[in-house]
Amino acid sequence: MTFGARMLKTGIAVTVSLYISSFLHISSPVIAAVAAIFAMQPTIYRSWRHFLEQLQTNTLGAVLALGAGMYLSKDPFAIGLMCVLVIMICLKLKMEETVGLTLVTVIAVMEASGQWQFALNRFLQILIGIGTASLINIFFIPPNPREQFVAQIESVFAKLSLLLRTAVSDELKESVFRDEKRKLEDALGGIEAKFKLLEEEYKKLKGAKFSKIRDLVVYQQMHATLRKGLDVLEAVEQHYFQADRSEEIDKAFDRHLEKLIKFHEHVLLKFDEKLKETEPPEIERVEAESNRFMREMMAENRERPDEDLRLAIVAASLFDYGYQIGRLDKLVEQYHRGS
Repeated sequence: MTFGARMLKTGIAVTVSLYISSFLHISSPVIAAVAAIFAMQPTIYRSWRHFLEQLQTNTLGAVLALGAGMYLSKDPFAIGLMCVLVIMICLKLKMEETVGLTLVTVIAVMEASGQWQFALNRFLQILIGIGTASLINIFFIPPNPREQFVAQIESVFAKLSLLLRTAVSDELKESVFRDEKRKLEDALGGIEAKFKLLEEEYKKLKGAKFSKIRDLVVYQQMHATLRKGLDVLEAVEQHYFQADRSEEIDKAFDRHLEKLIKFHEHVLLKFDEKLKETEPPEIERVEAESNRFMREMMAENRERPDEDLRLAIVAASLFDYGYQIGRLDKLVEQYHRGS
């Protein structure tokens, strides 16, 4: 985990919540600080949704705890029973993320044996915490999931290109290769999670719907293309070195991989509008090269015994990777033409 704006904003939200609680002479303001920590979300939409959901479930939890506290006092069994009931209600309302803070409210109110002044005090602290965190998240260094997503794409591509460039030449130590490949898989999982945040943000908040859907199509293809690159690594690891190969075949695979990686890099630069126009378009040259390479490998395998078809599997994964890069290139072209 790296230090980022969200961590900084969480600290600021906690500080501001404590100051507001002190200014209002609220005793034991720790609840406001805890609420601020829970309320800091990765997107503006999540912040707004979290605020509304916390408001609903905490109101319900406080009312239930107030009634239970008045009739059942602060018996530990009763508190546990109320916690189970509140969890069930939150799950039924599909507000699982609010469970933690709502339970804090329930326990705090029941510990006071249902005193309504105390319940009101705790509920006010919850509002201070989630309100402060939401406002700070929106107005102070507002989250930009699109920028973060593109930065992650570029970072993961750097990892992928290193592994692909050394995959066939087998230059990295096996332990290093496996470690870097595991990091790549984890990073791809992070991109998938970030894409879901983007998709949620674009679909729920008001705005230019068509342009945002177009953005999502490009981002999804960026992720899919990186996944295909990982598939190439898997194919090389499982099949390439087990096949009977000549030095010429090694060089052919290495050269073609280098061309595909360079094409992938150029498409990402084109997306950032950093690349010069080429004539004829690079995609035509790469597609022709991919077709030629695939035909050569198929011809090579026809002359080999069946057990050497492993090379065809690797060649097919390279062809698919090249196809996905070409698809991404076309989407990026359309993206900029529609901007």
